[in-house]
Amino acid sequence: MSVEETWAGTEPAAGRRLPETRRQALIRLMWIGVWLLYLAAPVTDLFGGHHSAAVTALAGAGLACFIVGYLSLVFLPAHTGERSAPWVYALLAAQTALSFVLSAGLGKNWLVLFVYVAVSCGAALPAAQSRWAVPGVTAVLAGTGAWVDRPGDLYPSLVVPALLGGFAMLGVTQLVRTMRELREARRTVAHLAATEERLRLARDLHDLLGHSLSLITLKSELAGRMLPGRPEDAAQQVADIEQVSRQALVDVREAVSAYRRPTLAGETATARRALASAGVAVQMHVPDLLPGLDTDTEGALAWALREATTNVVRHSGAALCVCAVTVDPEAGLAVLTVSDDGRGPLGSRPGNGLTGLGERLALAGGTLVTARAGDGGFTLRATVPLAAVPARPS
Repeated sequence: MSVEETWAGTEPAAGRRLPETRRQALIRLMWIGVWLLYLAAPVTDLFGGHHSAAVTALAGAGLACFIVGYLSLVFLPAHTGERSAPWVYALLAAQTALSFVLSAGLGKNWLVLFVYVAVSCGAALPAAQSRWAVPGVTAVLAGTGAWVDRPGDLYPSLVVPALLGGFAMLGVTQLVRTMRELREARRTVAHLAATEERLRLARDLHDLLGHSLSLITLKSELAGRMLPGRPEDAAQQVADIEQVSRQALVDVREAVSAYRRPTLAGETATARRALASAGVAVQMHVPDLLPGLDTDTEGALAWALREATTNVVRHSGAALCVCAVTVDPEAGLAVLTVSDDGRGPLGSRPGNGLTGLGERLALAGGTLVTARAGDGGFTLRATVPLAAVPARPS
């Protein structure tokens, strides 16, 4: 088990959490308990027959309370944010008082308790408070040691361990907290990436299926009207439906695999067929070659052309649709304009298709503008940046 698993916390700022399994609790208890071996000096003094029975009993009870407090401070979640729980400050104060009383009353062997108080400060207090609490406890240790151990042969050996132990525990707590924050950040990034991928897939499926299903519906209605008087024409419409369905299946598979990259040439041909099948006259002004468009920006314009012509077929009731792509080298933009003479926008809010198209163009660095046309129809204007503006001949 890693240090992070041993000391991880339930609260984002706590630095550790309660064990979730018995195995975790046992491992943490062993990791903490091994340091209790350094209490050998006070335990030996306690049972060495140097004190009366009453003093031994009281000192034993005090030591037991001290150990319980120490384990509570380093074992339990103690603080969130910039402040610890109130019981933490009370417990640290009680530990410090016990350390002073036992050391002053029983001798230098009990000075080691201050080292545990320093470690508790590093474990249970926020970093800003631990930075002064650990040196403060060490200073109390030095002062008490100068009083109870006048030759000074013991307390200097405890000053450095107190400082190192307290700041080492603070460092471990900070390290674990940082590791958890990094893991939380990775989970957040992964969640955002998954959300973005779902949005991309939703846009692709809407654009692919919306266009194809609209064309299938239109041709099905035409075939129904042609039967039974014109079976040959109806059969042609059914054949077209089969072709569109097969292509839609291929497009969906490619979109799910993230391989499909629509092109302006392909979408232009598809738009001609769809508009002609709907009885809409078409004026298409799309150059075969558009220098300065990379794969992503051309794909964004192709999606825009598909969405615009799908809306014309499904909603406009138009008799004429004009599609044009122009390049503005001065502004560094390629512009797609689709305009019809139909009934115009049906509502004040854009539909899912236009919303998704706006997001797609924004990802490519472009913009989407829709408005009512001058003759009462609808105009869609999509712009994308040019990857490289062609140099003008001198």
